[in-house]
Amino acid sequence: MSLKQRKRTSARRSGRRASQAVRRNLRPQQQPAEALPAVNHPEPVVSVIIPAMNEARTIAAVIAGARGVHPRCEVIVIVNGSADNTAEIAHRMGAKVIMFPQPLGHDVGRSVGAEAARGDILLFTDGDLVISAAELRPFVEAVGGGADVALNDYSGPVRGRIPHPVILSKYTLNVMLGRPDLNGYSLTAVPHALSRKALTALGSAILSRPPLAHARAVLDGLKVKAVHKVPVGRMNAVRRKEGGRDPLQEVILSDHLEAMGLLLERRGERAGYGDAGRRREMVR
Repeated sequence: MSLKQRKRTSARRSGRRASQAVRRNLRPQQQPAEALPAVNHPEPVVSVIIPAMNEARTIAAVIAGARGVHPRCEVIVIVNGSADNTAEIAHRMGAKVIMFPQPLGHDVGRSVGAEAARGDILLFTDGDLVISAAELRPFVEAVGGGADVALNDYSGPVRGRIPHPVILSKYTLNVMLGRPDLNGYSLTAVPHALSRKALTALGSAILSRPPLAHARAVLDGLKVKAVHKVPVGRMNAVRRKEGGRDPLQEVILSDHLEAMGLLLERRGERAGYGDAGRRREMVR
């Protein structure tokens, strides 16, 4: 290679290196992600309510996901009947912790948390479900956009040959309420969110009986809509049954019967449906 060729090659290499340096300088600088606040906001817009019982393994991740739903957020953890350090971890994560030495029973923590909440939007989840802020945010945004009740767009496993009794009861209740569009969506499943208007209309006590609260919300004309699917059935641990019985299933079915009772009380013995032109008086 001649001296002139070597000079041209060297110049090309130097030019490439210079252009690469320019391109690097033109790239947007990667800024570190803004750290989430480690304490509750003094004037929260969103209150995230998390019942927890012996959830030391997951509670920190659950709270971390909850903190990302809104810049002005408070996290309320209702620790009940726990024998581990769930409460201590929640305290360290900056959450408001409400302690009960004994178990409160199914969904009672929702009522307790709602009573303590100060935000205009109440988001409900559970201490054993690690859900990212991105998956929780649609419920907050739906209520912020005018919904009163934002439901999880998840009915549960529906492809089995024999339908699960809880899933069947949710579908049945929605059909009777005149909301077949809701399929098996219900306040029974988290995550879901309520507006302050819905909380005022329903009261916090009824939230411990989610099917009844669901029926009341529809019957009272609140804006109820399914907004986002989070398949929590795949995330829940399988519960051990006691002697072949599932006590939790029995509680949920009983709550649905109570909700249907309210519906019949409000709309009459046919739940507002007509009798299809039957002439019962002609039958003797």
